[in-house]
Amino acid sequence: MPEVLARLALVNKRVVYDLLFKAAAATLLQVAANPKRLGAAIGGLLVLHTWGQRLQHHPHIHCVVPAGGLSSDGARWVHARPRFFLPIPVLRQVYRGKLVAGLRDAFRDGRLSFAGALAPLATESAFRSFLRSLYRQRWVVYAKPPFGSPAHVLHYLARYTHRVAISNHRLVSVIDDTVSFRWKDYRHGSQVRTLTLEADEFLRRFLLHVLPKRFVRIRYFGFLAPRCRTHVLAQCRQALGVAPLSSSEAAPASSTSRRTWPCPRCGAPMRIVERLTARQVFLATMIEGLVYDTS
Repeated sequence: MPEVLARLALVNKRVVYDLLFKAAAATLLQVAANPKRLGAAIGGLLVLHTWGQRLQHHPHIHCVVPAGGLSSDGARWVHARPRFFLPIPVLRQVYRGKLVAGLRDAFRDGRLSFAGALAPLATESAFRSFLRSLYRQRWVVYAKPPFGSPAHVLHYLARYTHRVAISNHRLVSVIDDTVSFRWKDYRHGSQVRTLTLEADEFLRRFLLHVLPKRFVRIRYFGFLAPRCRTHVLAQCRQALGVAPLSSSEAAPASSTSRRTWPCPRCGAPMRIVERLTARQVFLATMIEGLVYDTS
């Protein structure tokens, strides 16, 4: 989204980030269903990222979409053209229109707040003018070529689904009150550079990306949506001529199978007595360390 809209998102994370998901999913579904484009019902995975390489606030959605979808009657699979899925200029315009419409509805329903420098936008006339200005901004929609194999898909998902703003391997040093970390400069051939920030500024940038409580940042849409996944995925497999999943593959591991983990010492079946949270494990480790230190 444009930078001016990102500032509004920072104050209204739950509302604007939710609109990001809805606008992205609705755009892909609408454009793909158009007979002039793909003419198929698609599905996919959406992942929210809110950061750039230098930890600046940069909210955007990553979408992973199969290269095709079901025909309108659900009887056949419609393949996308090789190395082409949907026209980017069309996606950009439809996506912008849906997101702006969602912001207009959110303002009308009183779901947006305008704090600090955004206070002048609190009036209806000012907000309408602000929305009109978004049509003069360049909205970025980018599509990568198809993945080479299922292994590439898994590798991509492993990298992007559960990432946080910065991983440990990018940290270079923490000296006195400064933090240095590596970042890729995509504007200059993805060169790896080092950025040094004051500790307070580093923490400020990192905390920009804390999401609202219980906010879901990985979502599914279309034939991968939870409410229709079981039935429609079976249709997809049939249309593609793929053998249906066996009962053991389709069903998740039952609680009975979990209770039969073998004991590493005697080999007898183990039974779950209690499940500990990460915090409980951490506290137990700390207490155990204190006991050892004082003994």
